[in-house]
Amino acid sequence: MKQKLLTLFLGVFLSSLISVQAQIRETVSWDFSTEQVSNNEVNLVFTAKIANEWHLYSQHFPDGGPIRFSTTFTESDNYELLGDLEEITKPKSEYDDIFEMDIRYFVGEAILKQKIKLLSESAFSVKGEMEYQTCREGECVMFTPDFEFKLNVDKTSSIVESTPKVKEKINPMKNPRKEYTSLWSLFFISFSFGLIALLTPCVFPMIPMTVSFFMHSSENRRKAIFNAVVYGISIIGIYTIIGTIVAVTLGPSFANWLSTHWIPNILFFIIFLFFAFSFFGMFEITMPSWIVNKSVAKEDKGGIAGSFFMAFTLVLVSFSCTGPIVGSILVQSAGGEVLEPIVGMFGFSLAFALPFTLFAIFPSWLNNLPKSGGWLNSVKVILGFLELALGLKFLSIADQTYHWGLLDREIYLGIWIVIFTLMGFYLLGKLKFSHDSDIKFVSVPRLMLAIASFSFVVYMIPGMFGAPLKAISGYLPPQTTQDFDISAIVRDQSGANNISAAMEICEAPKYAEYLHLPHGLKGYFDFEQGLACAKEQNKPIFIDFTGHGCVNCREMEANVWSDPRVQKILREDYVIIALYVDDKQSLPESDWITSTYDGKVKKTLGKKYADFQITRFGINAQPYYVLMDKSEETLVEPRAYDLNADAFVEFLENGKKEFKNRQ
Repeated sequence: MKQKLLTLFLGVFLSSLISVQAQIRETVSWDFSTEQVSNNEVNLVFTAKIANEWHLYSQHFPDGGPIRFSTTFTESDNYELLGDLEEITKPKSEYDDIFEMDIRYFVGEAILKQKIKLLSESAFSVKGEMEYQTCREGECVMFTPDFEFKLNVDKTSSIVESTPKVKEKINPMKNPRKEYTSLWSLFFISFSFGLIALLTPCVFPMIPMTVSFFMHSSENRRKAIFNAVVYGISIIGIYTIIGTIVAVTLGPSFANWLSTHWIPNILFFIIFLFFAFSFFGMFEITMPSWIVNKSVAKEDKGGIAGSFFMAFTLVLVSFSCTGPIVGSILVQSAGGEVLEPIVGMFGFSLAFALPFTLFAIFPSWLNNLPKSGGWLNSVKVILGFLELALGLKFLSIADQTYHWGLLDREIYLGIWIVIFTLMGFYLLGKLKFSHDSDIKFVSVPRLMLAIASFSFVVYMIPGMFGAPLKAISGYLPPQTTQDFDISAIVRDQSGANNISAAMEICEAPKYAEYLHLPHGLKGYFDFEQGLACAKEQNKPIFIDFTGHGCVNCREMEANVWSDPRVQKILREDYVIIALYVDDKQSLPESDWITSTYDGKVKKTLGKKYADFQITRFGINAQPYYVLMDKSEETLVEPRAYDLNADAFVEFLENGKKEFKNRQ
């Protein structure tokens, strides 16, 4: 995902400021306590009681989704933080089709612990701030309450008091979710990879060898079946242990760094590139011969030990073909919780081991298998094309996160178009690699795959001119990186808007290098700058309270803002000000503000405008649309999430009429 790190929306505000349908509701209550670990170490225990139907998001899932839980501790010479905040309660996990990622959250209760080292022998307080988001079907809220642990170090048990409970204002926000378990999804995807691995030339020929081993190494049929079962379980165990080691080594706190930092993403890109070149036949990835030879020597022992080392030999010998696939699963699952690599490796190894075990038990099935040959290498080369295409995703993440500008949307699409075009020609026998056999004719399966490859290329071509390509949008850089967007040109020349871009806005907007409006609209991301332009042009103001991680905002932009009537009014009759309430951009000290409702200094762009929304309009839900005149007075009642385009047009038209009446 390519979006910036998301901060949290502020959620404590006064009920007297409510101007739209909203209500006071307590979604989470907190209890703060301590546990004595040793003479100079204490656990700070955060216990959240979550209201029915609500859920609290975890700390650990990739950027680009909902607001994650986080804490900021006030620096002090009295204590030292030891490690990261640990989630004692295991969060639930599910795939969110809107954010296109696995999301983790707590329901009912969440217990988190932070270990600290005591550096003072007198009583002191540990203070800080929590930032998090809670949601239920149709509603979400974000807020930042303070916390305080009061420790009396002179006593064996610390005395801890909590700050008053926080009540949040909630406003309806539709947020549909798919109710299915992501671990099952990961399992079936990994299982499919395991089946694909069976068709590689390193693995497929070993099936008859395996059957022969078990049929001739046992005195009776029953013992052969037992050894075959042990053999299959050993394959599963070996691969699953790899996943366990990876999960324990990396840990969930390492996942966020993996998903966003340029170093691991570039490394993963190079790994995918390396594996793709191997699949193309440039070189072979093999285990050291001494490891394989030692394993083979153990096979002669027979029994359970012999079955295990036969399985271990299979894993080692087939590594050149299964290594890239296994690596892909581990890379994809490393960004998740501990169970994900285990489930992924279990799914892969189950599919991988099942045919070997079944053919060992039922050797007569062997007669029905196709003979190995050049077609197996074709499978390997096709996997190489897919590795090459999918590896670009990691390079794109690093590029978007750090704004390098190396892999804009059309460049990314251009590379994919070339890759899948070459794959289509390869399937038709027009492209040949070093280990390929001669193709005398094109078989029906190859023809069908070639048609699928070329059809995919045809589907992608309009994306070079700005088409959204919704089916693969999760793999592509954002459309705002598109240098040439013919749809935007058509909009500008449609006749509804003959005003040049320079005439639409008064001056270059602040923060425009990384903040953008949809559909080619022009506007501002700083309220003061937009207000000045509205006064200069004598136009009403359209304020869009939005966020990088706001699903409903994207739905409104895709379904309502895309309406030509809405775009015409926004372009011609309003000065647009989009205020991102979750942006992490640090502000110069001259732009800091001190909140009038919580007394805190707001030092980032997002916190400044989250505070602005709360103090001015008594609400913190997004999207939230306000029509305002030059005197900063509201023209009509603001609107929230509503996909009725006709109602939105009426909302804009009523604002225009009221603005004219006040002239």
